[in-house]
Amino acid sequence: MKLFSYFRSSSAWRVRIALNLKRVAHELVPVHLLREGGEQHRAEFRRVSGLGQVPVLEIPGPDGPFYLTQSVAILEYLEETYPEPPLLPASSELRARTRELVQLVNSGIQPFQNLGTQQEIKRRGLEPFPFSRAFVEPGLAALEHGVAACAGRFAMGDAPTLADVFIVPQLYASRRLGIAVEAFPTLCRIENACGELPAFESARPEAQPDYEVQA
Repeated sequence: MKLFSYFRSSSAWRVRIALNLKRVAHELVPVHLLREGGEQHRAEFRRVSGLGQVPVLEIPGPDGPFYLTQSVAILEYLEETYPEPPLLPASSELRARTRELVQLVNSGIQPFQNLGTQQEIKRRGLEPFPFSRAFVEPGLAALEHGVAACAGRFAMGDAPTLADVFIVPQLYASRRLGIAVEAFPTLCRIENACGELPAFESARPEAQPDYEVQA
């Protein structure tokens, strides 16, 4: 199994965490999103990712590899194929709440901060970070509210779930935008708890083979 990833991509980071938590053996294939105009635009990568985005999971099969894109789809595949440890809670209510938080980040926050959006904003003569903050900060407030009633050590109790897998990269991305994430204490507490787990720490951008101090 191969994961096409960029060290700073929050979407790829989510998958790295899940692969680590489930102890799925995989090879990391770096795709640099900025070098030479972006390696994601190369024809060979576009053949496996129609939008030219990471992550892409290459899954070996008897008839050749199967390529899966979009972090939520990849995470659902991993949850179904490698059920231990589970990243969805046991109760139907908490599973639904977890999925709600996942989509809050994936659909309600992340699109406003991703590289393609910021590049397009620049092309239109605007500063991208203030634009992104206008959407990301209210999203974080909703995320803080969403976890407050359910959180234990982690977002959905005392074991990590997909909610935590999304929260940790999101806080990193929010700091890059200049957002004072300390205003969201439950999220920060969850982030600290996740940081105690090797599966989360080894997925961090700084631990990746393609990490760059300035990029």
